[in-house]
Amino acid sequence: MNISKKRILDLVLALSLAGVSISVLAAAGTVTQLSGTLSVRKADGSVRILSQKSEIAPGDTVITQRDTFAQIKFGDGAQVTLKPNTSVKLQSFNFTQEEPQKDSFLYNLIRGGMRAVSGLVGKRGDPDAYKLETATATIGIRGTAFNADDCTGAAAGQGSCAGLESAVYVGVSDGEIIATTNGGSANFLAGQFGLIDSAERRPRFLSTDPGLQFTPPASFVQSLTGGSAVNSGRSLECVVRR
Repeated sequence: MNISKKRILDLVLALSLAGVSISVLAAAGTVTQLSGTLSVRKADGSVRILSQKSEIAPGDTVITQRDTFAQIKFGDGAQVTLKPNTSVKLQSFNFTQEEPQKDSFLYNLIRGGMRAVSGLVGKRGDPDAYKLETATATIGIRGTAFNADDCTGAAAGQGSCAGLESAVYVGVSDGEIIATTNGGSANFLAGQFGLIDSAERRPRFLSTDPGLQFTPPASFVQSLTGGSAVNSGRSLECVVRR
């Protein structure tokens, strides 16, 4: 069978472009700031130590160690900052500039605490496209800056959760979130705090800040405000071998 050189070149170019497209879609987010040790458990079970500029993909579970703070920026402009002893799994992420109807951003707070600022997903197409799953509720995001802290299970009464009722705690600094359980939903607006103590009961409002402070080290704060990075330079990601 005769195939012209032009046909072959066209085929090679098409495959190359497809490879680039797949690569772009695979990288949902990037570690932009880091202080301490950050690791990721991939969908295949392998574990890697991450550095600043490491990429995060759907299926990844990102884990901060003791005293570690990390910030991840996603392709739609969203930012998630993880507190120490936190695990977050990115279930799905889809953002294509020209296709807002296909937007998807779903992640799961397995343990610990986080602060998030939403990006374009959930603002420009389907308002239910951006959701955070927690131990007791699903939280819908309506273009906002919010925090979520898991004080259930082993974390109850320990560390920053000491003295608090076993529950997932939320707070909103800008915009609105909607926390939904089997018992009902509650809308939390800027300046409001709440807790969800059971997947079977409706979320409750708190009259005051529960005191789950976000207190990263000065070096991390300086990297956020000054534009530098603690672990700057090229990605130094490595594989953990067992």
